[in-house]
Amino acid sequence: MLPATPRATARPALRRLLVGAAASVAAVGSLAAVPSTAYARADAAALPSPPGGPDRDHLTVTVRNAGGGTDGTYELYCDPDGGSHPDPRGACAMLQRDTRWGRDLFAPAPEGGFCTMQYGGPATAHVTGTWAGRPVDATYDRRDGCGIARWDRLVPLLPDMKAGGKG
Repeated sequence: MLPATPRATARPALRRLLVGAAASVAAVGSLAAVPSTAYARADAAALPSPPGGPDRDHLTVTVRNAGGGTDGTYELYCDPDGGSHPDPRGACAMLQRDTRWGRDLFAPAPEGGFCTMQYGGPATAHVTGTWAGRPVDATYDRRDGCGIARWDRLVPLLPDMKAGGKG
């Protein structure tokens, strides 16, 4: 028997590589042959869609200890604007205006930041849902200057505590 040459041992590896590449090309080609709408229909059929379409933004806002009849749980839908929120048009406009790529609109105040030692009252809020395709689960309070500023940036999604001398 003749000893194996490098060329003879390379052929099975080369054959496996070529067969694998051909199979990959065939698989990609078969995927491209199916219209993308077929995939969209399959996904849409599997998931229940909220009112107004699958891409509609929806937030639940729970406010406590804010006073002035603003306490409660509110639903907010955007595009089109609606829900039980007292000002859906204003809240959706503010959210859309302040949404920036790469920045979390609902992010907590940075750790280690310097906050003024002022108290803005006992009001708290919890916001959950989906905004701009991302999940939201954020809490708010007014226990110091950073919390007050963070709350005030989300007015009218959150109640305006300055109106009527509440803030």
